[in-house]
Amino acid sequence: MTESLHTRVIAIDGGGTRCRLALWTGRDVVSVETGSANVSTDFDGGVRQIIEGVGTLAAKVGESVDAFSTLPAFVGLAGVTGPEIADRLRQALPFAHLRIEDDRPAALRGALGDRDGVIAHCGTGSFFGSRIAGAMRFSGGWGPVLGDEASAQWIGRAALKVTLRAVDGRLKPSGLSQMLLDRFGGAAGIVRFGGTARPSEFGALAPHVTEHAAAGDALGCRIMGDAASDIAQSLPAIGWVPGMTICLTGGIGPHFEPYLPAAMQADVSASVGEPLAGALSLAKDFAMEAAR
Repeated sequence: MTESLHTRVIAIDGGGTRCRLALWTGRDVVSVETGSANVSTDFDGGVRQIIEGVGTLAAKVGESVDAFSTLPAFVGLAGVTGPEIADRLRQALPFAHLRIEDDRPAALRGALGDRDGVIAHCGTGSFFGSRIAGAMRFSGGWGPVLGDEASAQWIGRAALKVTLRAVDGRLKPSGLSQMLLDRFGGAAGIVRFGGTARPSEFGALAPHVTEHAAAGDALGCRIMGDAASDIAQSLPAIGWVPGMTICLTGGIGPHFEPYLPAAMQADVSASVGEPLAGALSLAKDFAMEAAR
């Protein structure tokens, strides 16, 4: 690879809500955004979003997709569960020099930068990660059926569950449960929605939960507290100890801070950057390795 190949790099960060692509020109960053790109739940759809984004990014800087294909690229995507799906992606994407990982390393690198610490990344899905003495460690991220605790889709599902329990008389109704009953036309409407809804559609309900919880709604607080309990149990398992930085990332992550134990609240710190910034850092690392 020539010098020009490792001064310009492409980074792609994709998840259940959106896919972001960036070009580092050697001086600045040019970025674009497309739709959902989880290659486990919808491989072909995720690839389409990436291809569309590459074309948009190339057009934005006045270049061809063919010119981009020679640049080192780092791709971090939700749903990359192992070598098999990574190999499928490698064949489907228009890059000659490509490193593919799941979306966790980019989020961890973006949030912590060069610091040691842990993250609870809670977007449409969720996972937990740590960086200690330079070593990364991850847990969770097992998807909407078997995992993704404290994610937006988990919160949305939980809101519908507690609403149905309130209908049964097992829980006391609240403003949140009444709002959801009104929104879906009663319990039958909730059941119909739940039978076909995608994770992103469940996740779209999460802002209603955070808003009601912040106003003191009992069911909203119950849901947020249960999710925060999962976070509090998960972070020590990947190395967190009191005094170590905690970053709450993703669209819903920061909303959990007041529901965490006091010792954890004391260690919550702002993220250095977003996952796309982490993906760019990893793309630059990849380019330097490839140039050696």
